[in-house]
Amino acid sequence: MLHAGCLDPETWRSFRLVKRTQVSHNVVKFRFALPTPTSVLGLPIGQHISCLGKDKDGNEVIKPYTPTTLDSDIGYFDLVIKIYPNGAMSHHFSKLQVGDSLSVRGPKGRFRYTPGSVKAFGMLAGGTGLTPMFQVSRAVLENSKDSTKIYLIYANVTFDDILLKEELDSFQKKYPGRFSVHYVLEKPPQIWNGSIGYISKELIQSFCPAPSSDIQILRCGPQMMNKAMQAHLDALGYSRDMQFQF
Repeated sequence: MLHAGCLDPETWRSFRLVKRTQVSHNVVKFRFALPTPTSVLGLPIGQHISCLGKDKDGNEVIKPYTPTTLDSDIGYFDLVIKIYPNGAMSHHFSKLQVGDSLSVRGPKGRFRYTPGSVKAFGMLAGGTGLTPMFQVSRAVLENSKDSTKIYLIYANVTFDDILLKEELDSFQKKYPGRFSVHYVLEKPPQIWNGSIGYISKELIQSFCPAPSSDIQILRCGPQMMNKAMQAHLDALGYSRDMQFQF
């Protein structure tokens, strides 16, 4: 039986926090319960939700987040959040305890995905910009009828900043030939087999699918990174139709 989603694009809906997991020193996974154990969030692949919170001065803050769960996960949704010391919305999440509620509305976003609409995705992610890539990857890989290939380049400052590394590495093991991930660190540990520095034009050229009408390169990261990636992609001959920025 199909259940209608729990979201409304115009009205704030409240969801209760049922589990809070410290993933690393500054990353927390929040699990929110849906109204019933068989409810689905109702979020199309690659779209996001708006969350309402209060900053340290009590002012309202609205920020977009992409859940790492899909509608195949029933009864709950997860948000993996990086807590920044001076982040307005980070303040709200840092105070959120089990039993508290979060106000959410959606779906939001321009991304539309139909299985098989492209042969391959190249993905360029920085920091928390991984979450939409993770959601799209899960949806593609968990659909046995979808043969789309995924090539993800994921950049961070340090090793500890890498979100969902265990899950990404398990995708690569579980779906060989369908999912590849390459990590880039600005400040790598002494023993490191990924790239060092930033995502370069050369790295995109060697790792991502070449420009073609049946591929798409997705990007999501800090503003400066998005601008740099667009310049690289333009220079490599990817038309604007082949590019999408979350």
